[in-house]
Amino acid sequence: MCNVCIIGQGFVGLPLALSYSINGCNVVGVDIKQELVNELNNGVTHHTEKHENKKIQNILEEQLRLNKYKATTLISEGVEKCSNIIITVGIPIINGNAEFSDLKSSIVDVARNLKKQDLILIRSTVVPGTTDELIKPLLEEYSGLKCGEDFYLAYASERIAEGRAFEEFESMPTVIAGINEKSARRAEKLLKIICNAEVIRADSIKIVETAKILENLQRDVNIAMVQEFARFTEALNIDIFQVIKLANTHKRVNLLMPGSGVGGYCIPNAYYYLNAKAEQISLELDLLKLSRKKNEQIPSFIVGKLQELLISIGKDIKKSKIAVIGIAMKDYSNDDRMSPAIEIIKLLLQKGVEVKAFDPKVSTKYTYKVDTQLEAIENSDAILALVKQDGIIYDNLKEFSSIMKIHPIFMDLKAVIGKREAEESGFKYWRI
Repeated sequence: MCNVCIIGQGFVGLPLALSYSINGCNVVGVDIKQELVNELNNGVTHHTEKHENKKIQNILEEQLRLNKYKATTLISEGVEKCSNIIITVGIPIINGNAEFSDLKSSIVDVARNLKKQDLILIRSTVVPGTTDELIKPLLEEYSGLKCGEDFYLAYASERIAEGRAFEEFESMPTVIAGINEKSARRAEKLLKIICNAEVIRADSIKIVETAKILENLQRDVNIAMVQEFARFTEALNIDIFQVIKLANTHKRVNLLMPGSGVGGYCIPNAYYYLNAKAEQISLELDLLKLSRKKNEQIPSFIVGKLQELLISIGKDIKKSKIAVIGIAMKDYSNDDRMSPAIEIIKLLLQKGVEVKAFDPKVSTKYTYKVDTQLEAIENSDAILALVKQDGIIYDNLKEFSSIMKIHPIFMDLKAVIGKREAEESGFKYWRI
């Protein structure tokens, strides 16, 4: 019987843990948050993942009932029971710098409880070189064991999109490397329990770590480019969404869509992970730095455009009420980590704006968050359509305008309505 300990029970760790348990493994999920652990052990999760049309909440309840999954705050408990330890602990970026303290703490706790023949598989996105230069020495120092002989160490990049985690753990090709051949073989065997796609071996862990960051960075650069194109197409009075749709009919073109910014944990942090290593080797990443800077400026651009639109109809942004529709970091997600919508709201609040925000999928409590979409829209001066979401409706324009203040504004960041229908319903309309 396969026993797996998965450290970190967030957007990656929990679906990964349940993927192993529904495939026959006994799984211990570890997280430092006691409240989260209590919720999980009571069958409660706010994730929106599904597997074969079964909601993650139902999967969790079933695996708890079968005693195939258990959550705990104790790494020692997980490592004691399991010979396969998967680490999904993130490295946050604070003031542009990678903060390793959570990862280090987890590694040290694992090492202190490590047993001979255990496998440690890193699935966090990290600064290139982290596994060889930080994790391996810590494991050896605090365990007293020899890596590659007494225990095994490997890295596999996490490549899922939130909302499709179960499906992509199964169907996405997985890239791995081990500290030595036996480590790689152990990791490949573990991954194939849940992965039906190809498991691709790389020559070194550092190569896989770097490839994972480049996967995220190409999207950061792509989005920065289309955001700049959006300013160009606006000046030409043509629709950026139609331009991109046409360009993407070319088989070798895959442009992403502009929006309110770039959010989530992966893409915004990727440049800083790579730059941490680039600074060590005295290398400038000018293009990547510029792309990240441009994407970080999008929320400020949106707020500036809103202020411009309000002035054009004789309104003061400081005396306005704004309805922000969608808080999640991307469409059809409940993840609000590093969400551009949250940054837009912060900028509005700094200007003294009254903000009412609605998102039926985001469970985080905010003082400005309300329970219904109409509550957010009522008596507002402008609607900011930032996210597509189950439970959010954008086509009741006449109803919306009837409960808003005079000369309402509709800022469409997702191309959810058309200009003519908006203007026929009394809105001043702007699309990114």
